[in-house]
Amino acid sequence: MCGIAGEVVTDQADPDLGAVERMTRSLWSRGPDGAGHWSEGRVALGHRRLSIIDLSDAGTQPMVDDELGLAVAFNGCIYNYQELRAELSDQYRFTSTSDTEVILKAYDRWGERFVDHLVGMFAIALVDRRRDRVLLVRDRLGIKPLYVAEVRGRTRFASTLPALLAGGGVDTELDPVGLHHYLTWHSIVPAPHTILRGVRKLPPATMRVLERGRAPRDHVYWQPSYTRRPEHAEWTAQDWQDAVREALRVAVRRRTVSDVEVGVLLSGGLDSSLLVALLTEEGQRPSTFSIGFTDRDGVDGDEFAYSDAVAQKFGTDHHQLRIGDEQIAAAVEHTVGSMSEPMGSHDVTAFHLVCREVSRHVKVVQCGQGADEVFAGYRYHQPAAAAARHLVTEVFRDAFHDLGHDELARLVEPDRLPGHDVSGDLIARHLAAPGAETALDAVLRTDTHLLMPDDPVKRVDNMAMAWGVEARVPFLDQDLVELVAACPPELKSAQGGKGILKDIGRDVLPVDVVDRPKGYFPVPALTRLDGEVLDLLRSALSSPAARRRGVLRPGYVDALLADPNGQTTKTGGNALWHLGVLEMWLQQHGIG
Repeated sequence: MCGIAGEVVTDQADPDLGAVERMTRSLWSRGPDGAGHWSEGRVALGHRRLSIIDLSDAGTQPMVDDELGLAVAFNGCIYNYQELRAELSDQYRFTSTSDTEVILKAYDRWGERFVDHLVGMFAIALVDRRRDRVLLVRDRLGIKPLYVAEVRGRTRFASTLPALLAGGGVDTELDPVGLHHYLTWHSIVPAPHTILRGVRKLPPATMRVLERGRAPRDHVYWQPSYTRRPEHAEWTAQDWQDAVREALRVAVRRRTVSDVEVGVLLSGGLDSSLLVALLTEEGQRPSTFSIGFTDRDGVDGDEFAYSDAVAQKFGTDHHQLRIGDEQIAAAVEHTVGSMSEPMGSHDVTAFHLVCREVSRHVKVVQCGQGADEVFAGYRYHQPAAAAARHLVTEVFRDAFHDLGHDELARLVEPDRLPGHDVSGDLIARHLAAPGAETALDAVLRTDTHLLMPDDPVKRVDNMAMAWGVEARVPFLDQDLVELVAACPPELKSAQGGKGILKDIGRDVLPVDVVDRPKGYFPVPALTRLDGEVLDLLRSALSSPAARRRGVLRPGYVDALLADPNGQTTKTGGNALWHLGVLEMWLQQHGIG
């Protein structure tokens, strides 16, 4: 896990090495263990290193293979690198024990199809020096980010949006489509858009090829089918349970590949508790980390009863972090500053704080993100489970969209929005696309491949990397996701959601952990706004900068501030919080 940056010049000029150095420097927290730069011809690469695999200098990046004419800067982890290394050793000599070097040899053997052989999470910038070609590649589920900007005939890329801003020259006007998405889907802005007009994201499962004199060429290299397969026709519910359990066991085992200790973020919920149980089956006793907050207004601020029970059952080295209300306002400011893009989920602050604690003990953790999207764990999945296929768009909009286009037009200044419902159109296209058999199949595909990379996945990546921690997500293992995509949807939506996981959990976990009501990272001080936190939001939204920006109609902001807890999103968030985070993020990053 690291940070990468770089520039590819499209004309005859030299790359701006100063800009690449500034971008790389801004990624310090993602890679506090070292830095490196490389340039040749029209390409420059930068890298910040977090040492996880091959801790020696042989694993430093950018990595250059002069014999093969290749260079690479890479962020992430290739979990099957040892198997690939063994396969490639018949032809290539290795000089390190790193997964980075395996990428270079794999590309030389398989060309652009090398990515089909990689199991892991990754954002890769690979330079084919002989062919004057640059490949930008993002992993299948978008676990690792890659932002791109066109600046004066130069293609720049980086692991974070603020890194691109550090390079200079980026168009920082708000993107009307990104703003529409943000306000429609409680701060989710799917790739390729961001909240800024001048920055885009490489979509998940995408390879972009940059060659001199040619337009960029994008290739989507992976998309599982959400349909039933003939080879599963005779499977019983028990067969599916056995297959999913084995696939999850493999996913967890893969994510133990490391030259440093691997811990677990243990919320006490089903997903993270299963990870602890499966790691124990692998003979490990991981360090586990839980966080809790002050109870407020009848809302519990922690789930320690459940996380403690799991830690005790499996004998983990457990760390319990308690956060008082007096610490929240300062934590919010630091959290917003660590966001690559504004994120309105209140549990982002919880992840930021718990990862700070993790960084004092381990460099790598597994966490349960993605299980709800893959296994139909959210409340808004239930209406789709009972809906006819042709009604899926209407059902999903009713359950998930915060505001319709007409409502947005009454809240946002007219020059800040597109003239039509771009968010509704995007969702409708994804839901209607072939390859999803039922309404729930279509919703889970849209959730997993469109929305999730820019909600829980981005949340965990940003907050873990703010403290130099690598977060690994077994529930987003590519083989597990492919298997579960083919699983009958009624097995996933049963028992109020995640039925098949709950059945697996009952075999290995305390029953109270499995059968309790679904919980979230509870941060009561951010769901019921008052005190210092409300003061932060009021100051941001009432500031001269916000007034000059002129995004929201003043009457709407005034009404929210007058009743700060009066409006909630479809998924239970606070509407004022989402708007305040957006404005705070823009101000922290100097965007006028």
